[in-house]
Amino acid sequence: MIRLDQVSKQFSSKRRVTALEDINLQVTRGEMVSIIGPSGSGKSTLLNLIGGLDQPTSGQIHIDGQSIARLTDNELTQLRRDKIGFIFQFFNLMPSLTCLENVALPLHLRGWGKRKIQERSRELLDLVQLTHRLDHQPDELSGGERQRVAIARSLAAFPPILLADEPTGNLDSRSGAEILDLIRTLHEKLNATILIVTHDPGVARSCSRTIALSDARVVADYRNDSERP
Repeated sequence: MIRLDQVSKQFSSKRRVTALEDINLQVTRGEMVSIIGPSGSGKSTLLNLIGGLDQPTSGQIHIDGQSIARLTDNELTQLRRDKIGFIFQFFNLMPSLTCLENVALPLHLRGWGKRKIQERSRELLDLVQLTHRLDHQPDELSGGERQRVAIARSLAAFPPILLADEPTGNLDSRSGAEILDLIRTLHEKLNATILIVTHDPGVARSCSRTIALSDARVVADYRNDSERP
């Protein structure tokens, strides 16, 4: 489903900084994988590269058999639209829109009909247990509820890949646990391939596999139902 071959990423400003170096990685369809490591180890950069939000300096990234480097801008946009959902730490909801309208937004961009959009948006908000908040705006919601809306929006087209960058990092422990339970439930229902960047050991252990980064490299890759190396 996801394959990285000798992927490196450098950023240049006053000095050249290596964010990732010679990453070789494969994630199969339906896996739920956590990505851990200290700040600055390259976790979010890795997620952005896999999601096609940035391009590697060298190496190849394949999503569902397609090389990202060979796609045109329009093809890359379509790949993200159809196959990848994003969940961010700070929700990124449109403050002037209701929950229903926030979830519906990516479906409008896909050119769906109004009735179909309404049905899918309500279905998704029901999936994340927010049917009682359809007409509420983000500032009328708790942090956990905002993240549920963000998750519903990320699932608009039921993408086979879900990328989550610190999805519980901006929440209290109770709300974080609820969001993690929700992501696990959605994983079971949808059989999506899920990658979660996290600093939380509990979140990492809840995934079937953990990839650890340090100093821009993969330093460990292990199953959580077995002993760590």
